[in-house]
Amino acid sequence: MEYTVTTPSQLGQLLQGCRKQRGLTQRELGARVGLLQKAVSMLETDPSRTSVERLFQLLSALELQIVLRDKRAESTPIQARRKTKAEW
Repeated sequence: MEYTVTTPSQLGQLLQGCRKQRGLTQRELGARVGLLQKAVSMLETDPSRTSVERLFQLLSALELQIVLRDKRAESTPIQARRKTKAEW
């Protein structure tokens, strides 16, 4: 399944949802890659405050990957592609 993430908040919610879908607690997920429960919580709550390295550790533990796609290639109307303030 693919998910489009355009804000840090969406990323945190998605990570939390994937963790729960896999039946893992924050502590269990963190233990898989040597992160404390507190670090996992911070990633889920405010991923904008974490390092890219930690993000990739968590993605690895969840068996997720990042896919970059050119937004200009999307077949949506120009108005729908306008950036919002919260969008990266």
